[in-house]
Amino acid sequence: MTNTIGDVEEADVILVTGSNTTENHPVLSAFVKRAVKFKNAKMIVVDPRQIKLTKFAEQWLRPNLGTDVAWINGLMHVIISENLHNKEFIEKRTTDFEKLKSMVEKFTPDYVEKITGIPAQQIIDAARLYAKAKAGAILYCMGITQHTTGTDNVKSLANLAMLCGNLGIAGGGVNPLRGQNNVQGACDMGGLPNVFTAYQPVTDEAARKRMEDAWGVTGLSEKNGLTVTKMVPMAHDGEIKAMYIIGENPLVSDPDLNHAEKSFGNLDFLVVQDIFMTETAQIADVILPSACFAEKEGTFSNTERRVQRVRKAVEAPGAAWDDWKITSEIAKRMGYPMAYKNAREIFEEIMKVTPSYAGITYDRIDREGLHWPCPSQEHPGTPILHTEQFTRGKGVFHAIDYISPAEQVDEEYPLYLTTGRVLYHYHTGTMTRRTEGLNERAPESFVEISAEDAKKFGIEDGSMITVASRRGEIKVRTKISDMVDIGTVFIPFHYAEAAANKLTNAALDPVSNIPEYKVCAIKLSGTA
Repeated sequence: MTNTIGDVEEADVILVTGSNTTENHPVLSAFVKRAVKFKNAKMIVVDPRQIKLTKFAEQWLRPNLGTDVAWINGLMHVIISENLHNKEFIEKRTTDFEKLKSMVEKFTPDYVEKITGIPAQQIIDAARLYAKAKAGAILYCMGITQHTTGTDNVKSLANLAMLCGNLGIAGGGVNPLRGQNNVQGACDMGGLPNVFTAYQPVTDEAARKRMEDAWGVTGLSEKNGLTVTKMVPMAHDGEIKAMYIIGENPLVSDPDLNHAEKSFGNLDFLVVQDIFMTETAQIADVILPSACFAEKEGTFSNTERRVQRVRKAVEAPGAAWDDWKITSEIAKRMGYPMAYKNAREIFEEIMKVTPSYAGITYDRIDREGLHWPCPSQEHPGTPILHTEQFTRGKGVFHAIDYISPAEQVDEEYPLYLTTGRVLYHYHTGTMTRRTEGLNERAPESFVEISAEDAKKFGIEDGSMITVASRRGEIKVRTKISDMVDIGTVFIPFHYAEAAANKLTNAALDPVSNIPEYKVCAIKLSGTA
C-alpha cells in the first residue's frame, strides 16, 4: 500500500475494486465502513458481485468480468474531457500524459458501456465523484490482479490516481490489499525469482556484490529464476525433476488442477514443508514439519508495509522446527555453513543487506511496527510513499488499450465463472477447515447462480450439479443468489473435494505470470 490502513479514514472518496473487502479483509473493511458511516467519505464499489460493501457505497458499478481497463479508461476519458484532472500534479510529477490522453479518447461512456455493461451515466458519475475529491483512495485486491491483463489493470489504476493527484497525500494512494498475512514481507525478502531483498535485481552487479560480501560467497547467478506458474508446466514436460514447496498447497490453489496434478506426478522428487498434511504433502517424497505463526519468533511485514514483531506463544509440537532452522540445516548438509543462532540474528543481517529495512531494529519495533522504507535508525519510517517524488523520479503514464479475457463463452460453455473466498475460510483451508466452528458455518462448497440462470438451466436451489470447463469438472451444491449477475457464477476455491481450480484457466499475465483465476467459461449439467 502507498498509504496506511488507518489513512483510509482520511479519504473523501474511496474506490474499491476487485476486493470483497468485508470477507477477505474484515478488519481493514471496518476502517472503510467507519470512514463512510462516521466521516462522510463517499465510496465507489466496482465489482461484478453484489458484495456486502455495496450497501455502504454511494455508487456501485457492475462490470462484465475482465473489463477493468475499459472502465478505468472510461473514467479517465470523462475526467480529461471535463477538465477535472490535476494539471499541476501532472506537469510537475509525471510524464507521457499526452500518450494517455490519446489512448483514452475512444473510451467514451457509450463505448465503455458496450464493453463493460456499466451504464454510461454511471461511468460519468463515478468519474466526477472521484476526480472532485480532495483525497481519493483506491483499494484493490486479486479481482484486479488475477487476469491475463492484471498488470495492465494495476497500471491503469495508477494512471487514474496520478491523473487526479491522489498519490503522496493523506487519504489518497493506490493500495493493494495483500491476500495473505506476510506476502508483503516475503516479497520484501526476495521471495520473487528476479530480485534479492528490497527488490534489488539479481541482474545488478552491485547488488550481487553486496550479497556475496554479506554471505561470504562468490559467483551468485545473474540469471532470473522461474515463477511457480512457469515451473509447473516444466515439471509436466520433464524439464524440472524436483521441487521443494514451503507453506503452499498447489494441489488446491493452482489453476487447471488436472494438469497440475499430472505435472507434480512427473517429478522424480518432491519435498513439502508445512504445518499440516495438505493435499500436496500427501504426495511428497519427504515431509518437513514446520512451526506455525504462534510457535516462532520473527517479523511479519503487513499489507501497509509495517514491519512487526512476532513472538512465540506456545512450543511447536513433535519434531516441528522453525522454517529458518530447517533451511539452515539443509544448507549445512549441502556444504554452506548457514549458522544462525536465532531469528533476531537473521533480522540483523536483513538490516545490513536491505536498504529499506536498514533503520528497523528489534528494539525499535518492540511494541509498534515501522513502515519501510526506513533507511536509518534515526528515520521515523514512511507511512505514506511518494510524498515528494516517485522512486524513479517522475511517474509514467501508461497508454493501455483494452484486451478481452483469454477465454470467452460459447454455445457449449455459455456461462462465465469467477472465483474467490468466503469469510469463514482462508486460502486452501489448511488451517481453517480443521476448525470445527468454521466448518459449521461454511461446511461445503457452492456455486452461486442468479435466479434467471437457474430457471434457464432447470436448476433448483440446494441441488447438487456438475460444473464443467474445458479443463475439468466438479460436483457442487447450488446457491441461488442475487449477488451474481445473469451469465456469471461464483465458486469459492477453499474446498479440495470440489476444487474450483479444476475449472480455472492457466493462461498467464505476460508480465507477472499470474493466472487468470477470475474469468473462465463453464457449463452446468443437471442434478448430480
